[in-house]
Amino acid sequence: MASSTTEPELLPRLKSKQLWSYFGPAFVASIAYIDPGNFAANFDGGARFGYKLLWVLLWSNAMAILIQYLAAKLGIATGKSLPENCRDHFRKPVVLILWLAAEIAALATDMAEFLGAALGFYLLFGPRFLLYGWSRTEILLVAALLAALCVFAILALELWGYRTLERAIMGFVCVIGVCYAIEMLMIRPSWSQVTYHTLVPTIDGSSVYIAVAMLGATVMPHVVYLHSSLVQPRRREENIGTPRQRLVLRLRHLRFETIDVFAAMNAAWLVNSAMIVVAAAAFGGHVLANPIEDAHRTLGPLLGPASAMAFAIALLCSGLSSSTVGTMAGQIIIEGFLDIKFSIFLRRLLTLIPAIAVIASGLDPLKILILSQVVLSFALPFALIPLLLLTGNKALMGPFTNRRPTHMLGWVTVSIIVALNGFLLWQSLVG
Repeated sequence: MASSTTEPELLPRLKSKQLWSYFGPAFVASIAYIDPGNFAANFDGGARFGYKLLWVLLWSNAMAILIQYLAAKLGIATGKSLPENCRDHFRKPVVLILWLAAEIAALATDMAEFLGAALGFYLLFGPRFLLYGWSRTEILLVAALLAALCVFAILALELWGYRTLERAIMGFVCVIGVCYAIEMLMIRPSWSQVTYHTLVPTIDGSSVYIAVAMLGATVMPHVVYLHSSLVQPRRREENIGTPRQRLVLRLRHLRFETIDVFAAMNAAWLVNSAMIVVAAAAFGGHVLANPIEDAHRTLGPLLGPASAMAFAIALLCSGLSSSTVGTMAGQIIIEGFLDIKFSIFLRRLLTLIPAIAVIASGLDPLKILILSQVVLSFALPFALIPLLLLTGNKALMGPFTNRRPTHMLGWVTVSIIVALNGFLLWQSLVG
């Protein structure tokens, strides 16, 4: 056992340099909270309902903080990802169902993010090629292939170490944040309405579909699986010393990761809120046939070319980085649930097929984006319920076991999500 004189050194006070070395996993996860599905859902919601759905983002963010904290804690405490823990602690039929739900969520996510990256390239360069006689479908196909090459290049950064890839994703988060800071400087929102609708819930039958889509776009099931794996490289570095020393190192790890989660999720919340505020201020009360393309087309005349350019760059960065993260999550899902080794580059190649098929068929990418977010919302309980069961298991978690208030908040979160999904299903059935 470590002496009492060494233990305080293993759990030091917060220091900026030390804390920075632990920043990364939550920011990688956070890119999925500002992916192209968020653009579609948030701009649609802001254009249709103004500021009224800002409260959805606030509460979704609170749930996201709790969920990502629990996912990270599971990985730090057990040394295994959520899919691996599911495989170890649940029966095979249950594991199969959870895997299928996770794969559906990963497919919906990857399609949305890849389509978003293609749309980003299209908005930046497509108009010029339209003048040369190219069709919209042809430009989107070329944009999709270009996006695929970029994602392969980003994934290859991990060959230089996990910190290299983390920093690249954090760079994308910063670019998106700067783009929306520029947008916010160009508009004049009603700050009293922003504050009121952020704090006071307002919903009706006409807005519930978009509200659930926003929830699905904000709380993402695939990064619940992924986050539990992203903490593993640092966790493996802590396998030193006596059991007591390792425990204290992991407690410190969880302490730093909690700050990482809080910073990353709130950054994503601010960007999401900025999307709704921009859409509400620029288009409030008007239904956009295609919120992403119409927003880009209209922001230029309304706020200037810099606004339209910032919107397209943010969408492109969002699509490329979130598609990278989605591929990483897909690899964690299939390897963890099925106990196999699967190349991340092969995973990226296989998941290109549905997105390419959607683009080639001429289907509306926006409708696919919105639908994918609703699918994600329905897939959430299949990730959250196992997460709560596992993090509440004292035999598995030991001193990291959920405290009673945390456990209760987790079940309240799942109940809210299931209730919203049930209401959406009922509304769809009754027309």
